[in-house]
Amino acid sequence: MQFLTETSWSPYAVGIGIGILSWFSFLISRKPIACSTTFAKTSGMIEKLFRGKKVDLKPYYQKEKLVLDWQMMLVLGIVIGSLISALLSGDFQWTWVPSIWATTFGMNSLLRVIVALVGGIFLGFGARWADGCTSGHGISGTLQLTVSSWISVICFFIGGVLMAQFIFKLIG
Repeated sequence: MQFLTETSWSPYAVGIGIGILSWFSFLISRKPIACSTTFAKTSGMIEKLFRGKKVDLKPYYQKEKLVLDWQMMLVLGIVIGSLISALLSGDFQWTWVPSIWATTFGMNSLLRVIVALVGGIFLGFGARWADGCTSGHGISGTLQLTVSSWISVICFFIGGVLMAQFIFKLIG
C-alpha cells in the first residue's frame, strides 16, 4: 500500500484505472463518466433555492433532472479522493498563488482568483457548448470512438497549448 503515499503515480497505471472505472460506469449505470453536467445541475439546485419551482420549467432542467445522482457522487469523490491523496503523500498545502504563476505574474492573489474565476466561466461555457467536458469527451467519448469527442480532445490540446503559450510567454 506504499503507492498511496507517492506524490505522483504512473500515468499508465492511472490510465488503466480510469479505463476500468469507465467499464464499470457503462456496466452499472449505462452512462459514461462525465462531470460538467454535475456543475450545471448544481447551479440549477442553487438557483432553485432562490426561484423555487420556476427552475423546473426550464427546458434544460426538464431534460436533466435536478437530483443528487451518481455523477455528483463522482465529482464529490474526485474532490475528497484528491484531498486524501494529498494528505497521505504529504503534498497538501494551502496555496493561493502557485509558484509558476508567481514567477510570471507576481504574488497578487486577487489577480490569480479573478483569472481563475474567468477561466472557470469560460471552461463551463465551453463544456456546455461542446455538450461535454474533458472527462466526458476525453475519456468516455474517445473510448466509444465518437468522432465529435476526438475532435473535441484535439481542440482541448490545441487550445491548452496556445493558451499556455499566450499566458506564460506573451503576457509574462
